[in-house]
Amino acid sequence: MKAKLTLSLLNGLEVTGVTYEVHDTTVTGLFVRVTAAGHKAYVVRWARGKKKTLGRVGILTLDRARKEALQYLAEAHEHGEPLAVSKRKADNLMPTLEAFLTEQFEPWARVHHRDHLNGVRAIRKSFADLLPLRMDEIDHRRVENLRMSWISRGNTPATANRNIQRIKGLLSRAVEWGVLTEHPLAKLRRLKTDQRGRIRYLTTEEMTALRVAMTAREETIRAERDSANAWRRERNQKLMPDLRKVVFADHLKPLVLLSINTGMRRGEVFNLQWADVNFKGKILTVEGGTSKSGQTRHLHLNKEAFQVLSDWRDQQGISCGFVFPNDKGGRLDNVKKSWAGLLNLAKIKDFRWHDLRHTFASLLVMAGAQLNTVRELLGHSDITTTLRYAHLAPDAKAAAVELLAFNSEQP
Repeated sequence: MKAKLTLSLLNGLEVTGVTYEVHDTTVTGLFVRVTAAGHKAYVVRWARGKKKTLGRVGILTLDRARKEALQYLAEAHEHGEPLAVSKRKADNLMPTLEAFLTEQFEPWARVHHRDHLNGVRAIRKSFADLLPLRMDEIDHRRVENLRMSWISRGNTPATANRNIQRIKGLLSRAVEWGVLTEHPLAKLRRLKTDQRGRIRYLTTEEMTALRVAMTAREETIRAERDSANAWRRERNQKLMPDLRKVVFADHLKPLVLLSINTGMRRGEVFNLQWADVNFKGKILTVEGGTSKSGQTRHLHLNKEAFQVLSDWRDQQGISCGFVFPNDKGGRLDNVKKSWAGLLNLAKIKDFRWHDLRHTFASLLVMAGAQLNTVRELLGHSDITTTLRYAHLAPDAKAAAVELLAFNSEQP
Protein backbone atom coordinates (compact mmCIF):
# COMPACT_ATOMS: atom_id res chain seq x y z
CA MET A 1 0.00 0.00 0.00
CA LYS A 2 0.99 3.64 -0.43
CA ALA A 3 0.52 6.39 2.14
CA LYS A 4 2.25 9.41 3.57
CA LEU A 5 4.32 8.11 6.43
CA THR A 6 3.51 9.85 9.71
CA LEU A 7 4.21 9.00 13.33
CA SER A 8 0.53 8.18 13.95
CA LEU A 9 0.45 5.88 10.90
CA LEU A 10 3.63 4.12 12.02
CA ASN A 11 2.28 3.62 15.53
CA GLY A 12 -0.96 2.22 14.17
CA LEU A 13 0.55 -0.39 11.82
CA GLU A 14 -0.95 -3.75 12.73
CA VAL A 15 0.66 -7.17 12.95
CA THR A 16 -1.16 -9.36 10.45
CA GLY A 17 0.90 -12.55 10.58
CA VAL A 18 2.34 -11.87 7.13
CA THR A 19 5.00 -9.44 5.96
CA TYR A 20 3.76 -6.33 4.16
CA GLU A 21 5.07 -2.91 3.05
CA VAL A 22 3.83 0.68 3.31
CA HIS A 23 5.38 2.96 0.68
CA ASP A 24 5.90 6.63 1.47
CA THR A 25 4.25 9.06 -0.97
CA THR A 26 6.57 11.87 0.15
CA VAL A 27 9.89 10.17 -0.74
CA THR A 28 9.44 7.73 -3.61
CA GLY A 29 11.55 4.68 -2.87
CA LEU A 30 11.21 4.81 0.92
CA PHE A 31 8.92 2.31 2.60
CA VAL A 32 8.31 0.63 5.92
CA ARG A 33 8.40 -3.15 6.08
CA VAL A 34 6.33 -4.87 8.74
CA THR A 35 7.29 -8.51 9.30
CA ALA A 36 4.98 -11.33 10.29
CA ALA A 37 6.41 -11.07 13.81
CA GLY A 38 5.65 -7.34 13.98
CA HIS A 39 9.16 -5.86 13.44
CA LYS A 40 9.09 -2.55 11.61
CA ALA A 41 12.00 -1.12 9.60
CA TYR A 42 12.67 1.68 7.13
CA VAL A 43 13.89 0.45 3.74
CA VAL A 44 14.99 2.34 0.62
CA ARG A 45 14.75 0.85 -2.89
CA TRP A 46 16.56 2.54 -5.81
CA ALA A 47 16.10 -0.12 -8.51
CA ARG A 48 14.45 -3.49 -9.05
CA GLY A 49 15.93 -5.87 -6.50
CA LYS A 50 18.22 -3.11 -5.12
CA LYS A 51 17.35 -2.04 -1.61
CA LYS A 52 18.88 -1.32 1.79
CA THR A 53 17.47 -1.44 5.30
CA LEU A 54 18.12 1.92 6.95
CA GLY A 55 17.06 1.13 10.52
CA ARG A 56 14.27 0.07 12.82
CA VAL A 57 11.19 2.22 13.38
CA GLY A 58 11.42 3.74 16.85
CA ILE A 59 15.22 3.78 16.82
CA LEU A 60 15.71 5.67 13.55
CA THR A 61 13.44 8.74 13.35
CA LEU A 62 11.15 9.26 10.37
CA ASP A 63 12.86 12.53 9.49
CA ARG A 64 16.29 10.87 9.54
CA ALA A 65 15.02 7.96 7.48
CA ARG A 66 13.73 10.35 4.80
CA LYS A 67 17.08 12.22 4.68
CA GLU A 68 19.12 9.00 4.36
CA ALA A 69 16.74 7.66 1.72
CA LEU A 70 17.05 10.85 -0.33
CA GLN A 71 20.85 10.61 -0.14
CA TYR A 72 20.81 6.97 -1.27
CA LEU A 73 18.47 7.79 -4.15
CA ALA A 74 20.50 10.83 -5.26
CA GLU A 75 23.75 8.86 -5.27
CA ALA A 76 22.10 5.98 -7.11
CA HIS A 77 20.84 8.39 -9.74
CA GLU A 78 24.31 9.94 -10.19
CA HIS A 79 26.59 6.90 -9.78
CA GLY A 80 24.34 3.95 -10.53
CA GLU A 81 24.20 2.88 -6.90
CA PRO A 82 24.65 4.51 -3.47
CA LEU A 83 28.28 5.18 -2.53
CA ALA A 84 27.93 3.28 0.75
CA VAL A 85 26.96 0.19 -1.23
CA SER A 86 29.85 0.68 -3.64
CA LYS A 87 32.29 0.99 -0.75
CA ARG A 88 30.92 -2.13 0.91
CA LYS A 89 31.36 -4.04 -2.31
CA ALA A 90 34.90 -2.73 -2.69
CA ASP A 91 35.68 -3.70 0.90
CA ASN A 92 34.35 -7.18 0.28
CA LEU A 93 36.42 -7.52 -2.90
CA MET A 94 39.61 -6.07 -1.39
CA PRO A 95 41.82 -8.99 -0.25
CA THR A 96 43.73 -9.04 2.99
CA LEU A 97 47.53 -9.05 2.85
CA GLU A 98 47.40 -12.74 3.80
CA ALA A 99 45.01 -13.57 0.95
CA PHE A 100 46.92 -11.51 -1.62
CA LEU A 101 50.21 -13.04 -0.53
CA THR A 102 48.89 -16.61 -0.74
CA GLU A 103 46.62 -16.41 -3.76
CA GLN A 104 48.36 -13.92 -6.04
CA PHE A 105 51.88 -12.91 -5.04
CA GLU A 106 53.30 -16.28 -4.03
CA PRO A 107 52.34 -18.06 -7.29
CA TRP A 108 53.88 -15.19 -9.24
CA ALA A 109 57.06 -15.16 -7.11
CA ARG A 110 57.42 -18.92 -7.57
CA VAL A 111 57.92 -18.29 -11.30
CA HIS A 112 59.84 -14.99 -11.24
CA HIS A 113 61.97 -15.14 -8.05
CA ARG A 114 64.71 -17.71 -7.60
CA ASP A 115 64.56 -17.32 -3.82
CA HIS A 116 60.78 -17.07 -3.56
CA LEU A 117 60.50 -19.41 -0.57
CA ASN A 118 62.74 -17.29 1.66
CA GLY A 119 61.25 -14.07 0.31
CA VAL A 120 57.65 -15.01 1.07
CA ARG A 121 58.66 -16.49 4.42
CA ALA A 122 60.42 -13.24 5.35
CA ILE A 123 57.33 -11.17 4.47
CA ARG A 124 55.10 -13.37 6.61
CA LYS A 125 57.50 -13.11 9.56
CA SER A 126 58.34 -9.42 9.35
CA PHE A 127 54.81 -8.21 8.56
CA ALA A 128 52.80 -10.72 10.62
CA ASP A 129 50.84 -7.86 12.28
CA LEU A 130 49.63 -6.65 8.87
CA LEU A 131 48.52 -9.99 7.45
CA PRO A 132 44.87 -9.71 8.64
CA LEU A 133 44.50 -6.18 7.22
CA ARG A 134 42.94 -5.38 3.85
CA MET A 135 45.48 -4.32 1.26
CA ASP A 136 44.10 -0.77 1.21
CA GLU A 137 44.61 -0.51 4.97
CA ILE A 138 48.39 -0.91 4.67
CA ASP A 139 49.81 2.58 4.84
CA HIS A 140 52.97 4.58 5.46
CA ARG A 141 52.24 5.04 9.17
CA ARG A 142 51.70 1.37 9.97
CA VAL A 143 54.82 0.26 8.12
CA GLU A 144 56.92 3.05 9.67
CA ASN A 145 55.79 1.96 13.14
CA LEU A 146 56.80 -1.60 12.32
CA ARG A 147 60.19 -0.44 11.11
CA MET A 148 60.80 1.50 14.33
CA SER A 149 59.91 -1.60 16.34
CA TRP A 150 62.49 -3.66 14.40
CA ILE A 151 65.21 -1.13 15.14
CA SER A 152 64.24 -0.94 18.82
CA ARG A 153 64.58 -4.73 19.04
CA GLY A 154 68.15 -4.53 17.75
CA ASN A 155 67.74 -5.13 14.02
CA THR A 156 70.17 -3.20 11.82
CA PRO A 157 69.04 -0.52 9.36
CA ALA A 158 70.24 -2.80 6.54
CA THR A 159 67.89 -5.56 7.74
CA ALA A 160 65.02 -3.10 8.03
CA ASN A 161 65.72 -1.87 4.49
CA ARG A 162 65.58 -5.43 3.14
CA ASN A 163 62.23 -6.00 4.85
CA ILE A 164 60.82 -2.76 3.43
CA GLN A 165 62.11 -3.62 -0.03
CA ARG A 166 60.23 -6.93 0.07
CA ILE A 167 56.88 -5.39 1.04
CA LYS A 168 57.38 -2.59 -1.48
CA GLY A 169 57.88 -5.17 -4.21
CA LEU A 170 54.68 -6.93 -3.18
CA LEU A 171 52.70 -3.68 -3.17
CA SER A 172 54.11 -2.76 -6.59
CA ARG A 173 52.62 -5.97 -7.95
CA ALA A 174 49.28 -5.07 -6.29
CA VAL A 175 49.27 -1.72 -8.12
CA GLU A 176 50.34 -3.34 -11.39
CA TRP A 177 47.54 -5.91 -11.16
CA GLY A 178 44.85 -3.35 -10.28
CA VAL A 179 44.31 -4.42 -6.67
CA LEU A 180 45.48 -1.00 -5.44
CA THR A 181 45.17 2.30 -7.27
CA GLU A 182 48.40 3.74 -5.90
CA HIS A 183 51.50 2.57 -4.01
CA PRO A 184 51.03 3.36 -0.29
CA LEU A 185 54.79 3.29 0.43
CA ALA A 186 55.99 5.28 -2.56
CA LYS A 187 57.35 8.03 -0.30
CA LEU A 188 58.85 5.75 2.37
CA ARG A 189 62.61 6.23 2.19
CA ARG A 190 65.35 3.75 3.01
CA LEU A 191 67.26 4.16 6.24
CA LYS A 192 70.82 5.36 5.84
CA THR A 193 73.40 2.59 6.12
CA ASP A 194 77.15 2.33 5.98
CA GLN A 195 77.73 1.08 2.45
CA ARG A 196 81.39 0.36 3.15
CA GLY A 197 81.21 -1.11 6.61
CA ARG A 198 83.54 -3.66 8.11
CA ILE A 199 84.13 -6.71 5.91
CA ARG A 200 84.55 -9.97 7.79
CA TYR A 201 87.09 -12.27 6.21
CA LEU A 202 89.50 -14.93 7.42
CA THR A 203 92.81 -13.69 8.71
CA THR A 204 95.94 -15.71 7.95
CA GLU A 205 95.74 -17.28 11.40
CA GLU A 206 92.04 -18.09 11.01
CA MET A 207 92.61 -19.58 7.56
CA THR A 208 95.22 -21.91 9.03
CA ALA A 209 92.94 -22.77 11.95
CA LEU A 210 90.04 -23.53 9.58
CA ARG A 211 92.12 -25.86 7.44
CA VAL A 212 93.51 -27.64 10.51
CA ALA A 213 89.96 -28.01 11.85
CA MET A 214 88.73 -29.47 8.54
CA THR A 215 91.51 -32.06 8.63
CA ALA A 216 90.77 -32.89 12.27
CA ARG A 217 87.05 -33.17 11.60
CA GLU A 218 87.63 -35.56 8.71
CA GLU A 219 89.93 -37.71 10.84
CA THR A 220 87.21 -37.89 13.51
CA ILE A 221 84.65 -39.02 10.92
CA ARG A 222 87.05 -41.64 9.57
CA ALA A 223 87.83 -42.90 13.05
CA GLU A 224 84.12 -43.25 13.78
CA ARG A 225 83.66 -45.19 10.55
CA ASP A 226 86.61 -47.45 11.45
CA SER A 227 85.01 -48.15 14.82
CA ALA A 228 81.63 -48.87 13.28
CA ASN A 229 83.11 -51.27 10.74
CA ALA A 230 85.09 -53.06 13.46
CA TRP A 231 81.83 -53.62 15.32
CA ARG A 232 80.17 -54.93 12.14
CA ARG A 233 83.13 -57.15 11.28
CA GLU A 234 82.93 -58.88 14.66
CA ARG A 235 79.28 -59.70 13.96
CA ASN A 236 79.76 -60.69 10.31
CA GLN A 237 77.66 -57.77 9.11
CA LYS A 238 78.11 -55.90 5.84
CA LEU A 239 80.78 -53.21 6.16
CA MET A 240 80.23 -49.56 5.25
CA PRO A 241 82.57 -47.92 2.69
CA ASP A 242 86.09 -47.41 4.02
CA LEU A 243 86.63 -43.66 4.35
CA ARG A 244 90.40 -44.19 4.47
CA LYS A 245 90.31 -44.94 0.76
CA VAL A 246 88.75 -41.64 -0.33
CA VAL A 247 90.03 -38.07 -0.31
CA PHE A 248 87.10 -36.53 1.56
CA ALA A 249 85.19 -37.97 4.50
CA ASP A 250 82.04 -36.05 3.46
CA HIS A 251 80.90 -33.01 1.47
CA LEU A 252 81.81 -30.19 3.90
CA LYS A 253 85.53 -29.82 3.19
CA PRO A 254 85.19 -29.70 -0.62
CA LEU A 255 82.29 -27.25 -0.24
CA VAL A 256 84.36 -24.90 1.93
CA LEU A 257 87.49 -25.12 -0.22
CA LEU A 258 85.56 -24.50 -3.43
CA SER A 259 83.82 -21.48 -1.88
CA ILE A 260 87.09 -19.96 -0.68
CA ASN A 261 88.72 -20.42 -4.09
CA THR A 262 85.85 -19.24 -6.29
CA GLY A 263 83.84 -16.73 -4.22
CA MET A 264 80.60 -18.48 -5.17
CA ARG A 265 77.54 -17.82 -3.05
CA ARG A 266 76.23 -20.70 -0.98
CA GLY A 267 73.16 -21.09 -3.20
CA GLU A 268 75.35 -21.07 -6.30
CA VAL A 269 77.50 -23.87 -4.90
CA PHE A 270 74.41 -25.86 -3.93
CA ASN A 271 72.99 -25.37 -7.46
CA LEU A 272 76.25 -26.33 -9.19
CA GLN A 273 75.99 -29.29 -11.55
CA TRP A 274 78.73 -31.34 -13.16
CA ALA A 275 77.65 -30.02 -16.55
CA ASP A 276 78.76 -26.57 -15.33
CA VAL A 277 82.36 -27.73 -14.80
CA ASN A 278 84.72 -27.76 -17.78
CA PHE A 279 87.67 -29.83 -16.57
CA LYS A 280 89.52 -29.53 -19.85
CA GLY A 281 89.40 -25.75 -19.87
CA LYS A 282 89.49 -25.50 -16.06
CA ILE A 283 86.45 -23.21 -16.12
CA LEU A 284 83.37 -23.29 -13.93
CA THR A 285 80.14 -21.68 -15.16
CA VAL A 286 77.61 -20.10 -12.82
CA GLU A 287 74.36 -20.12 -14.77
CA GLY A 288 72.34 -16.91 -14.75
CA GLY A 289 69.23 -18.81 -13.74
CA THR A 290 70.88 -19.86 -10.49
CA SER A 291 72.80 -16.67 -9.65
CA LYS A 292 71.58 -13.74 -7.59
CA SER A 293 72.31 -11.21 -10.35
CA GLY A 294 70.63 -13.35 -13.01
CA GLN A 295 73.76 -13.08 -15.13
CA THR A 296 75.91 -16.02 -16.22
CA ARG A 297 79.58 -15.76 -15.30
CA HIS A 298 82.61 -17.96 -15.89
CA LEU A 299 85.22 -18.64 -13.21
CA HIS A 300 88.71 -19.95 -13.87
CA LEU A 301 89.59 -22.75 -11.49
CA ASN A 302 92.87 -22.29 -9.65
CA LYS A 303 95.02 -25.27 -8.73
CA GLU A 304 93.30 -26.08 -5.43
CA ALA A 305 89.75 -25.62 -6.77
CA PHE A 306 90.50 -27.82 -9.78
CA GLN A 307 92.03 -30.53 -7.57
CA VAL A 308 89.10 -30.43 -5.16
CA LEU A 309 86.54 -30.90 -7.95
CA SER A 310 88.63 -33.61 -9.65
CA ASP A 311 89.01 -35.60 -6.44
CA TRP A 312 85.35 -35.15 -5.53
CA ARG A 313 84.20 -36.29 -8.98
CA ASP A 314 86.40 -39.41 -8.78
CA GLN A 315 85.13 -40.10 -5.28
CA GLN A 316 81.48 -39.70 -6.24
CA GLY A 317 81.93 -41.80 -9.35
CA ILE A 318 79.44 -39.72 -11.33
CA SER A 319 79.73 -36.86 -13.80
CA CYS A 320 76.11 -35.68 -14.05
CA GLY A 321 73.57 -34.13 -11.74
CA PHE A 322 74.40 -31.96 -8.72
CA VAL A 323 78.05 -31.66 -7.72
CA PHE A 324 77.01 -31.72 -4.06
CA PRO A 325 73.79 -33.77 -3.90
CA ASN A 326 71.84 -34.61 -0.79
CA ASP A 327 71.30 -38.21 0.35
CA LYS A 328 68.57 -38.70 -2.26
CA GLY A 329 70.52 -37.19 -5.15
CA GLY A 330 68.64 -33.90 -5.08
CA ARG A 331 69.87 -30.41 -4.29
CA LEU A 332 71.73 -29.99 -1.01
CA ASP A 333 70.30 -27.06 0.90
CA ASN A 334 71.56 -27.12 4.48
CA VAL A 335 74.99 -27.42 6.10
CA LYS A 336 74.28 -25.30 9.17
CA LYS A 337 75.01 -27.98 11.77
CA SER A 338 78.27 -29.24 10.26
CA TRP A 339 79.41 -25.68 9.47
CA ALA A 340 78.75 -24.51 13.04
CA GLY A 341 80.65 -27.52 14.37
CA LEU A 342 83.62 -26.75 12.13
CA LEU A 343 83.79 -23.11 13.25
CA ASN A 344 83.60 -24.19 16.87
CA LEU A 345 86.43 -26.66 16.32
CA ALA A 346 88.53 -23.96 14.65
CA LYS A 347 87.63 -21.47 17.42
CA ILE A 348 86.51 -18.93 14.80
CA LYS A 349 83.82 -16.53 16.00
CA ASP A 350 81.49 -14.09 14.28
CA PHE A 351 81.85 -15.72 10.89
CA ARG A 352 79.11 -16.71 8.41
CA TRP A 353 79.24 -18.92 5.35
CA HIS A 354 78.86 -15.82 3.19
CA ASP A 355 82.09 -14.50 4.72
CA LEU A 356 83.94 -17.15 2.72
CA ARG A 357 82.94 -15.06 -0.30
CA HIS A 358 84.28 -11.96 1.44
CA THR A 359 87.49 -13.87 2.13
CA PHE A 360 87.87 -14.72 -1.57
CA ALA A 361 87.38 -11.08 -2.60
CA SER A 362 89.55 -9.65 0.17
CA LEU A 363 92.48 -11.95 -0.61
CA LEU A 364 92.27 -11.02 -4.29
CA VAL A 365 92.30 -7.29 -3.57
CA MET A 366 95.13 -7.61 -1.08
CA ALA A 367 97.11 -9.55 -3.71
CA GLY A 368 96.73 -6.60 -6.10
CA ALA A 369 93.80 -7.70 -8.28
CA GLN A 370 91.92 -4.88 -10.00
CA LEU A 371 88.56 -4.06 -8.46
CA ASN A 372 86.72 -4.48 -11.76
CA THR A 373 88.21 -7.97 -12.12
CA VAL A 374 87.00 -8.80 -8.62
CA ARG A 375 83.58 -7.40 -9.55
CA GLU A 376 83.35 -9.71 -12.55
CA LEU A 377 84.47 -12.75 -10.55
CA LEU A 378 81.93 -12.05 -7.82
CA GLY A 379 79.15 -11.32 -10.30
CA HIS A 380 78.38 -7.85 -8.91
CA SER A 381 76.18 -5.87 -11.28
CA ASP A 382 77.48 -2.59 -9.85
CA ILE A 383 81.06 -1.63 -8.96
CA THR A 384 79.67 0.18 -5.89
CA THR A 385 79.25 -3.15 -4.11
CA THR A 386 82.81 -4.18 -4.91
CA LEU A 387 84.18 -0.88 -3.58
CA ARG A 388 83.68 -2.25 -0.07
CA TYR A 389 86.98 -4.06 -0.56
CA ALA A 390 88.89 -1.06 -1.95
CA HIS A 391 90.55 -0.20 1.37
CA LEU A 392 92.32 -3.57 1.30
CA ALA A 393 94.31 -2.77 -1.83
CA PRO A 394 98.03 -2.74 -0.91
CA ASP A 395 99.29 0.83 -0.56
CA ALA A 396 96.77 2.04 -3.17
CA LYS A 397 95.79 5.19 -1.31
CA ALA A 398 99.34 5.86 -0.14
CA ALA A 399 100.62 5.56 -3.71
CA ALA A 400 97.95 7.97 -4.93
CA VAL A 401 98.87 10.56 -2.32
CA GLU A 402 102.55 10.20 -3.18
CA LEU A 403 101.74 11.41 -6.69
CA LEU A 404 101.57 14.84 -5.11
CA ALA A 405 105.35 14.89 -4.62
CA PHE A 406 105.99 18.61 -4.08
CA ASN A 407 109.57 19.75 -3.77
CA SER A 408 109.86 20.99 -0.21
CA GLU A 409 113.01 22.97 -1.04
CA GLN A 410 111.19 25.24 -3.47
CA PRO A 411 110.15 28.59 -2.03
